[in-house]
Amino acid sequence: MSKVVIENAYIAPVIGEEIANGYLTVENGRITGLGAGAAPKVEGAERINATGCLVTPGLVNTHHHLYQWASQGLYQDSTLFEWLTGLYRTWARMDAEVVYGAAGAGLAWLALTGCTTASDHHYIFPKGRGDLFDAEVRAAAEVGLRFHPCRGSMDRGQSDGGLPPDEVVEKTDEILSSTIETIDRYHDPSFDSMLRVAVAPCSPFSVSEALMRESATLARDKGVRLHTHLAETLDEEEHCREQMGCTPVEYMEKIGWLGDDVWFAHAVHLHDKDIRRFADTGTGTAHCPTSNARLGAGIARVVDLLAAGAPVGLGVDGAASSELTSMAGEMRQAMLFQRAVHGPTALTARQALRIGTLGGARNLGRHNEIGSLEAGKLADIAVWRVDGFRAAISDPVCSLVFGPTPPLARLLVGGRTVVENDELRTVAQDEMGVAGARARARLLREEESR
Repeated sequence: MSKVVIENAYIAPVIGEEIANGYLTVENGRITGLGAGAAPKVEGAERINATGCLVTPGLVNTHHHLYQWASQGLYQDSTLFEWLTGLYRTWARMDAEVVYGAAGAGLAWLALTGCTTASDHHYIFPKGRGDLFDAEVRAAAEVGLRFHPCRGSMDRGQSDGGLPPDEVVEKTDEILSSTIETIDRYHDPSFDSMLRVAVAPCSPFSVSEALMRESATLARDKGVRLHTHLAETLDEEEHCREQMGCTPVEYMEKIGWLGDDVWFAHAVHLHDKDIRRFADTGTGTAHCPTSNARLGAGIARVVDLLAAGAPVGLGVDGAASSELTSMAGEMRQAMLFQRAVHGPTALTARQALRIGTLGGARNLGRHNEIGSLEAGKLADIAVWRVDGFRAAISDPVCSLVFGPTPPLARLLVGGRTVVENDELRTVAQDEMGVAGARARARLLREEESR
């Protein structure tokens, strides 16, 4: 039974008062206590001296596309629709080897930047290219992060009025049967689960109404969560008005896609009534500020969502629209973008930390398990070095959120060390970087040879 004591730390638990000099104890993967002053003696425990460190919950990433690690830096000056139409056929060449290498690199990068739980939205499954879903599940297990992969899908190609080319979409019945098989094979609903599956049709402009409705029914029958992209750009709103006769959020409500088991990626272009409906129904949002800025999509109304009481978490989004972005960096971007629009009091450092931790946990339905430092919760913990040059900032939370991502003294997932002194301890760090580069070379070589 593993035991850990973190002592001499500044602790920001997210819920409750911060502790300027305190300790946190862990046993069997769960937090057993925290408090001020000297740490208790725990027989057989590993003791971590966190002098000069800030201790926070591990960060929770609620929207990603791990396969996109292999296509970073392309279509640098495009809108979302231009970027997608330029990349669909490239992504259609991916195979399980590409996904495994890209996912390993992407998840390793997240770990090195303070993330302990990551969701992934994989929605392209070209035939005859191996088991892509299993490839990313294996990568997550090796890196050691808590993983929430979403079985995504597209069944509405250009011939049916959708955005993607017909060659990258699947048939509706095949999607549904594969999704059921995926949930039955991988989903673990237990309290300390390392792997939970969500159902995630891609978007209103790439998925039929029938698939959206049936996916919701399937997910609720299976007791898993629902996820999709929504209201990312004004182009999407125009598409929905033209083809569905309503706004994106009105469409989601019409087909039964609002509720506390649903979270949407982006939700940039919301109307006032949309925000009220999100708050009334407990529908969550994964805010992806860097990707939204990179594609010129706009700035989500995070301040208004929080004021209304709607759940908000963060997501780094796929690396192809958010190159090398870290979860800690997204906290900073979220805070600064809201201040750029609404003034310097719009979003505080501590609010940004909260949406990057507990807000994300709420999106994933795990706020009773992760997202804050409380006795009984899982020991997903980040220990950040805020000494050295950073000691000039007297507030450690300010140092984390306002400045560049601090070094990680330790990252624990369920009490297990994943990162120590800015080095991965679960897998060979250099090999992860090489695997990501090989995945890119393989994907682009496949494209050139077609």
